[in-house]
Amino acid sequence: MSREQRNPVARLSSLPLEPFRHGQAYESEDARIGDRLGLTKIGATYIEVPPGKSSCPCHVHHVWDELFVILEGHGRYRFGEETYEVGPGDVLGAPCGDAEFAHKLTNTGATKLKYLAISSLAECDVCEYPDSGKLGLGSRIGTERPFRFIGRLADRRDYWDGEPDEPSKT
Repeated sequence: MSREQRNPVARLSSLPLEPFRHGQAYESEDARIGDRLGLTKIGATYIEVPPGKSSCPCHVHHVWDELFVILEGHGRYRFGEETYEVGPGDVLGAPCGDAEFAHKLTNTGATKLKYLAISSLAECDVCEYPDSGKLGLGSRIGTERPFRFIGRLADRRDYWDGEPDEPSKT
């Protein structure tokens, strides 16, 4: 992003929101603020979630820390084995790690749940989904199209699985 394109101010009320929906449980409208501000080490997204919905499944990043700031509305924050009722002014932490830090935010109120999602960024990350036994791998290194893979832990293979067992001729 050039200096001419950079704007150090993002006004939440005028950000263009991108709608997202999957099945009956997941729906949101999002605006990626970090990209607009030219941030490279911090991710920031403004998110609006309708009543009864979540923006994403329960997950935990193995590299990125996440922080959520509740601006409006009420929700339930699942964090590991615990749940917390949250509302305006609450700040929620989601450290990177294993399943004990897995989290999900669901709108339990009668109006939209509006919040900021802020994260550290790295060029690679592993995301674990404990409810479904999936792992997501992602990399933004050296490519215009990021690498992304989702698979199940049940499909794990031995390191040598499928590798040729004869000397290379090159």
